[in-house]
Amino acid sequence: MKEGISADVRGNEDERMLSLLTGDVAAQGGGMIMIVYLVLIVGFFYFFLMRPQKKEQKRVAGMLASLEIGDVVCTTSGFYGVVIDITDDTVIVEFGNNKNCRIPMKKEAIADVEKAES
Repeated sequence: MKEGISADVRGNEDERMLSLLTGDVAAQGGGMIMIVYLVLIVGFFYFFLMRPQKKEQKRVAGMLASLEIGDVVCTTSGFYGVVIDITDDTVIVEFGNNKNCRIPMKKEAIADVEKAES
């Protein structure tokens, strides 16, 4: 009878070793860990990439919405000028002291706004 019990124990050990080698035991808890990793990665991308970008877009939209005639603007190309007319999506900017240098441009081309002194 003792030989039969040791054969059963040995059989169970062999089955455990086989399941460890094939990854059956690791696969049972591995799915949950994979889901946790995916949630962490998505959270990382949201807080460090998408959220700051949306924040910057809101800041730029607010800056362009508060744009008024007489404000000094800096364009994306680095030119400074004074806003002399505003339409829905374009502005006319006067560059330098020459009153003949007036250029219409899209609002998206404005990088920074300095409010006119009142």
